[in-house]
Amino acid sequence: MQRLGFIHDMMDVKVLILFVTARASYPMTGQEIYELCYQDDCLSYFDVCTAIPEMIRSGHLKEAEGERYEITEKGRQDGALTEDSIAFTVKQRAENAVNRFNRQLRRSSFVKTQIIPRDGGDYSVIMALDDELGNLMTLELLAPDQRQGVRLGKLFEKKAEDVYNLVMAELLDEEDGLGD
Repeated sequence: MQRLGFIHDMMDVKVLILFVTARASYPMTGQEIYELCYQDDCLSYFDVCTAIPEMIRSGHLKEAEGERYEITEKGRQDGALTEDSIAFTVKQRAENAVNRFNRQLRRSSFVKTQIIPRDGGDYSVIMALDDELGNLMTLELLAPDQRQGVRLGKLFEKKAEDVYNLVMAELLDEEDGLGD
């Protein structure tokens, strides 16, 4: 019986890994590589786990800090030569997944939270929003317990830009009345 899908052998797995890692802006774990490559039901996690060490030995991938992997120059060159063999729909889905991955990691590098216990049993939640040039806003709130501190931090991570825009709008809205 003929196997459906793009992935038919280990070479297809490796070509797809090269395609994904060439477009990733950050080193990735094996799990992240699998998730970004999983655009075809014929791909298995074990295929990716087998391919990564082989690709390191062949010089197409290299290990980065923290059990992460990134493409080498050899991998980029060979990947550019072979990516035309990837089915169009698989290529499009993989590229979209990598773009989401890049956006998510880029954004997370700009939003930071820290929860610090204080003497009275409460917690300081320090939340910061940065951009490419530096810090845009740092906000410190008091939380009565660690659970609420963690909750504030997680919600800020989701809504940092909204909080910044609300503060700016509120402050600048008052500015209009100052000149009278």
